[in-house]
Amino acid sequence: MMRSLKYAIAVWTLFFWMLCSGSALSSLPEFTELAEEAGQAVVHISTVKVVNTSDKMKQFLEPFQKKGSPFEDFFDQFFGDGIPRERREKALGSGFIISEEGFVVTNNHVVQKADEIEVILKGGEKSYPAEVVGTDPETDLALLKIEADTQLPALQFGDSEDIKVGQWVVAIGNPFGLDHTVTAGIISAKGRVIGAGPYDDFLQTDASINPGNSGGPLLNLEGEVIGINTAIVASGQGIGFAIPSNMAEGIIAQLMEFNKVKRGWLGVVIQDVDANTAKALGLSEPKGALIASVNPGDPADEAGMQVGDVILSVNGESIEDAGELTRMIGHLSPDKKVAIRVWRKGEIREFDVLLGERNLQTAQSTREQEGDSSTILGLEVRPVTDQEAQALGLDQVQGLIVSNVNQTSPAAEADIRKSDVILEANGRPMNSLADLNAVLKGDAAQKGVIMFLIKRRGQNLFRTVPLDEQ
Repeated sequence: MMRSLKYAIAVWTLFFWMLCSGSALSSLPEFTELAEEAGQAVVHISTVKVVNTSDKMKQFLEPFQKKGSPFEDFFDQFFGDGIPRERREKALGSGFIISEEGFVVTNNHVVQKADEIEVILKGGEKSYPAEVVGTDPETDLALLKIEADTQLPALQFGDSEDIKVGQWVVAIGNPFGLDHTVTAGIISAKGRVIGAGPYDDFLQTDASINPGNSGGPLLNLEGEVIGINTAIVASGQGIGFAIPSNMAEGIIAQLMEFNKVKRGWLGVVIQDVDANTAKALGLSEPKGALIASVNPGDPADEAGMQVGDVILSVNGESIEDAGELTRMIGHLSPDKKVAIRVWRKGEIREFDVLLGERNLQTAQSTREQEGDSSTILGLEVRPVTDQEAQALGLDQVQGLIVSNVNQTSPAAEADIRKSDVILEANGRPMNSLADLNAVLKGDAAQKGVIMFLIKRRGQNLFRTVPLDEQ
């Protein structure tokens, strides 16, 4: 009896397990139709770059090709009469067609500096030379154009804002030159910043992405492009990144119309607001973008914005951090007037700013670069001399120069370095040790933090030091 009961329980357990397993398996998505239809518009991109052989390389190799050299036969077989002055470097990538007219989207790094670009359709039976319509290095996007003798399939952009973490996605591309490889996975995260550029806002996916996938589409289950596969973590597995379609679509439209991207420009150097900085400025929470420097004559300067202002919102949309401000302004058109709300010394100010046009070289140059004395907060400081002011490029003799930093002090943890020039402390100009001591005993003591405006290698930066750790 007991044996029969155990047998019955085992049978019913197996039955329910099979029932549940079948139900779970039946709920998994089917990718065959999506892969077949969307795959028609995914292309293989082959590039050739002609590279000159350097004189130093030729001098290095010459002894190996001389008569009597053990490598003589090798050089005769492969190089004939001598080392060629030029060599052709080949590379592979992916892309996808977005219109019947032959416009193809890929990554900038796939076609950058290429002398020849060939777009190969699925199956490899048809290939066409491609011209670069425009590129955007800051988001790693490129638009190509081919003249095809047949009607071309095309993919449509979807809404990357609608995609949710955990939803299924499919990647199609040519990893390692393996034509039209399809992989599936989920969206692992959104809004990833990986240090690729000023407009980082990547979708992260565990759908397999490998070298050669660059420029291929990341698709939702409706077959819409919600991302362009761009980057991987070389040391990781199942970690790939794609440019969101909502960002890419606007950039591609500009490349199609202007052959370049036109972005709004404020003309400020900004940084995030941490908890200590918010406390020093009297903000209720660490949000916004703190202005560390204002370029003379640029839109922010013309509108009256100042160093130390914290940008809280643009056109009514709140700003969480410096990265969000950069992306928001970059997505706006030059010559557009925007309403900017800032926090200045305990008050809200409103500014109407007419944006300029971002210039890549100017933008890169504004990014952060790497007497008596007294030791305060782990800093050894003294007033700047006339000669130092001239050498440091200061407009006038001002500030306290940091001659030494105790590496175990909170000042060192706040990234204050030797040779930094302290221009202000909690918004007050610093020209003497007495000025610094006055702020320490007054405003800083009340707030529990001191915020320095420093100049480093020609750039203004804010650094905040908590006093309660002293």
